[in-house]
Amino acid sequence: MSTILIIDDERAIRSSLRDILEYEDYTILDVDNGRDGLDILKKEKIDLVLCDIKMNTMDGMEVLTEAHQSSPDIPFIMISGHGTIETAVEAAKKGAFDFLEKPLDLNRLLITVRNALDKSSLVTETKVLKRKVSSSKTKDILGESGAIKRIKETIDRVAPTEARVLITGANGSGKELVARWLHEKSNRGQGPLIEVNCAAIPSELIESELFGHEKGSFTSAIKQRIGKFEQASGGTLFLDEIGDMSLSAQAKVLRALQEHKITRVGGDKEIDVNVRVVAATNKDLLKEIEDGNFRMDLYHRLSVILIHVPALTDRVDDIPLLSTNFCEEICMEYGIPVKEITTAAMRELSHLPWTGNIRELRNMIERLIILSDRSITDKDVVAFANPSREPVNGIAHEKSATNYGLDMDSFDSFQDYKDHAEKEFIKYKLEKNNWNVSKTADDLDIQRSHLYSKIEKFGLKRD
Repeated sequence: MSTILIIDDERAIRSSLRDILEYEDYTILDVDNGRDGLDILKKEKIDLVLCDIKMNTMDGMEVLTEAHQSSPDIPFIMISGHGTIETAVEAAKKGAFDFLEKPLDLNRLLITVRNALDKSSLVTETKVLKRKVSSSKTKDILGESGAIKRIKETIDRVAPTEARVLITGANGSGKELVARWLHEKSNRGQGPLIEVNCAAIPSELIESELFGHEKGSFTSAIKQRIGKFEQASGGTLFLDEIGDMSLSAQAKVLRALQEHKITRVGGDKEIDVNVRVVAATNKDLLKEIEDGNFRMDLYHRLSVILIHVPALTDRVDDIPLLSTNFCEEICMEYGIPVKEITTAAMRELSHLPWTGNIRELRNMIERLIILSDRSITDKDVVAFANPSREPVNGIAHEKSATNYGLDMDSFDSFQDYKDHAEKEFIKYKLEKNNWNVSKTADDLDIQRSHLYSKIEKFGLKRD
């Protein structure tokens, strides 16, 4: 049954409201001042507050304002014997559910209380459902390339086991998605998936984050903290960017994997943990081991199964499928008709370098959706896709000392722009290869005779 808090400095009002509401089977708490009411809200689970506006020590509006800062979902019904339209409007602006005048009408009071509790219940249910939907909505691993098919097959085989998995791959390639599917398809799928980004946590705090700490174990440890290993009990712990973890934390993680026990920072009690560890990194851990930055024994513990997620440039055939999917998804989020990506635009997208991989592709599609007209064309890709790079005849590359910025206003047509960009790109490749025409032609994937024609067309000469 719902618990209602009454805040009113008149004993007779509190007693009357208590009698009425307890008869309706509500649990009632009451206080005669706002400060005590706020203390109760911090300590007890309160479903509804009936609060007088005119009180000694603390005004009801102040109580409402302060309570909504910490507990915005608790409905307030404001009560006053000096009711005015201005007071009612002010209460509504501050977040009150309703405003009642004294003397209270019994029927209106009960109806208002019931409506407020119903709304509160709906808000809570909506939040729970949203959390369930967001937590269960793991996106599909899109792609028909051989590498992606092998990853899906490996996940299907490995997920039901307890084997630890090390996922490698460049930033933005989709390592987190692989980890999520390993959890979803495992026998621990109903348990928690706890993620830790080892690169985002300072080295002096990583042990506290993973293993927790006891109150007073260090200066800012004002209360006990439960670590990620304990939070993941019965589920999966995903250690992202494991290559950035400090050596001291690595030693403790190794012990936890070996003995299935942890000890909180500042504590001496061993705590049993039942977790499956999946790790990911964008670093070459074997090189990190050679450099003394990563423990070999931990590497072997983590890499029972190795899954490498390829860079987007290694699965170019998947770009049309990914682009179309992202376009539909983003247009749906924006509530606009799905834009078509033309064949020529797909070709341009397939020629870009994709240093940011899948994440970069999604961001780029979103940018193109915003900046393009009814459809996304090759001209849109050239103009908008990569502001930080120069599109050159369908190929983009990072700026360097020999790759000059282009003044868009200096071109009368798209063909003029492409000719200029093509000239600069060929010149860049020739200089990079010390004017070795044969090697440059191989780099550009064109015939030497074609390259000679381009050199002559653009009047290129060795400096």
